[in-house]
Amino acid sequence: MNYADLFRVTLPETALEIAALVVLVADLGFLRKAALNVRASVAALLGIFGCAAALWTMPLQAAGGLVYPGTGEVLLMAGGSAAVAQIGILALTVLTLFLLMDAEFTQHVGEYVAVVLMAAAGGLLIAAAQDLLIIFIGLELLSLGLYILAAFAKRSANSAEAAIKYYLFGGMSAAFLLFGFSYLYGLSGSTNLAQIVAAEQGMHSGAMLTIALVMVAAGLGFKVAAVPFHLWAPDAYEGAPAPAAAFIASVSKVASFALLISVSVAALHIFHGTHGPWSLILAVLATASMVLGNLVALAQVSVRRLLAYSAIAHAGYILLALAYFSDSPTNPSVILYYIVTYGLTTIGAFGVVAVVERSAGSDRLDAFLGLHKRNPALAAILLVLFLSLAGIPPLVGFWAKFNLFAAVLGVAAGAAPFGLVALALAMSAVSLYYYLQVLKRAFVMPAVTETPIVASPLTLAVLMMIAALVVVFGCFPALLQNWIAGFYPSM
Repeated sequence: MNYADLFRVTLPETALEIAALVVLVADLGFLRKAALNVRASVAALLGIFGCAAALWTMPLQAAGGLVYPGTGEVLLMAGGSAAVAQIGILALTVLTLFLLMDAEFTQHVGEYVAVVLMAAAGGLLIAAAQDLLIIFIGLELLSLGLYILAAFAKRSANSAEAAIKYYLFGGMSAAFLLFGFSYLYGLSGSTNLAQIVAAEQGMHSGAMLTIALVMVAAGLGFKVAAVPFHLWAPDAYEGAPAPAAAFIASVSKVASFALLISVSVAALHIFHGTHGPWSLILAVLATASMVLGNLVALAQVSVRRLLAYSAIAHAGYILLALAYFSDSPTNPSVILYYIVTYGLTTIGAFGVVAVVERSAGSDRLDAFLGLHKRNPALAAILLVLFLSLAGIPPLVGFWAKFNLFAAVLGVAAGAAPFGLVALALAMSAVSLYYYLQVLKRAFVMPAVTETPIVASPLTLAVLMMIAALVVVFGCFPALLQNWIAGFYPSM
């Protein structure tokens, strides 16, 4: 193993780990007696600089990634979908750190930022991993950080409940995933995805391979909150501190779906370009997630839980594209476009909910009554973000869904993909109803109180920037699409 190449490929992860250490030293060593808002601002800014440093080191990575000597096996790739996902992870991490500056859920802000950075490093590792062992290590690094972040509001019983449920379900999903990985290793004699493909091509009728794929889908289905592995999501989204919930809903999804792209590419090659049992497994998960996520969201009175079931539905849309996957550059690029724009919008939505919750003491629907009078700017941001999540043109959510569904129909012809896309469109129409329930209270229904909802200038500026990006990327979709396409020279 050439450890110089290993270090060069993992420069972004190294930058985040160094930044986490610097944050701890600064907060615990120099700012212990400073005011909480000062400590939070310094810790968040140091974390943001760490993300910027990680982004700066990405062009310095070894070309082609890390190749194991003598075998040609790629352990960590650089460029392509990995680069897009890693940049998305770093950008979304920066936005969640901005939300921390006004938070009051913890006195341990240095530790919080350090855990965020280490979890983000796990996400970067997952996005680039091409080996089962590295995938598992990256997933555990990310997951352990997420469990801690969910429990960080130590004075909140809801936070503790969310974390224990998240942890228990996460441990079970890790067991399923490791069980599936052990079967893949036993069948192929290798932990490298390319070697597994080479060993398993032509063996797609084997029951053991199908069992392995089911176990892997179960483990990864938990990470993306797909039905029936979604039970942790509503409690985690509701109980976790708002910045942590935003991180869970955005950064972890980008990393997990980037990994699913790599696994889907391998499955496609195993089955010689046909959509074998892996496609059927993902199609079932996608259907269940779209239907249950959207229908259960209709009954929610907590906006956080509404966003959780909305996230389950959005995971279903993406799984639909993965079920009918093509390894041409177009297919992974539209999936990455969807998850990055969804993550951006979700962070903004959680930011608005956090401001309302801090002022009204609740995230229930009635807390948003009269928002357009109590804080017009916040109401306008909420309007843009929720309409984008619903897929209303010309916002970026419309183009994300349009490109995703068009890619599915372009890859696979027949009644099954057409029917699933029709179902996805019908469920998108259902989602508009529950998003409008929040907007109706913000703009139409009278307020119970005229007390203003106050957001700090920094939080408001960040949320306005997110809303502006949603509008700009929607009005000029080629901006982001061409940027992603630039990582695929063959497009």
